[in-house]
Amino acid sequence: MAEVKTGDTVRIHYTGTLTDGTVFDSSNGRDPLEFVVGSGQIIGGLDKALPGMQVGEKKSVPVPCLEAYGESNPEARQSIPRNEIPPHIPLDLGAQLQVQTQTGQTMVVVVAEVTDTEVTLDANHPLAGKDLVFDIELVAIA
Repeated sequence: MAEVKTGDTVRIHYTGTLTDGTVFDSSNGRDPLEFVVGSGQIIGGLDKALPGMQVGEKKSVPVPCLEAYGESNPEARQSIPRNEIPPHIPLDLGAQLQVQTQTGQTMVVVVAEVTDTEVTLDANHPLAGKDLVFDIELVAIA
C-alpha cells in the first residue's frame, strides 16, 4: 500500500483540539482538507506527521505551540486611546476588527481589553501560545 511522502497531494479529515479537549476546528460534516505535504500549506507540526501514513490510517498528533502558531508575541498587542475609535465600532471583548497598518495592509485584530480610556487590540493568531492536538485520518493520496 502506498505511503505519504513529501510532495504528495493528500486529503485528510481532522479534528483540532486544545490540550484540555476543547475543539477549535474540524472537517466533520465538510469535505476533507486537501494540501501538498511539505509545502507549508498547513502548520508544521501536523505537516511533518503525515509522511509514512497510509490511506485509512488514523492517528492523534500532539503539536506544541512552536510547531503550530508560535508563542504569543506581546509586541503584537497595542493599546490605543478609546476616543480614537469611532463610536460605531463594536468593542466587545473577543470581537474581531480589521485595521489598516501604516503601510496600508489590512490585518485582523481582536479586542483584548477595554477600559474607560484605552482599548487593547491583539494581532496574535487566536491559537498562538497554545499546544494543540489533531486527530487525523488519511482519506486519499492523489
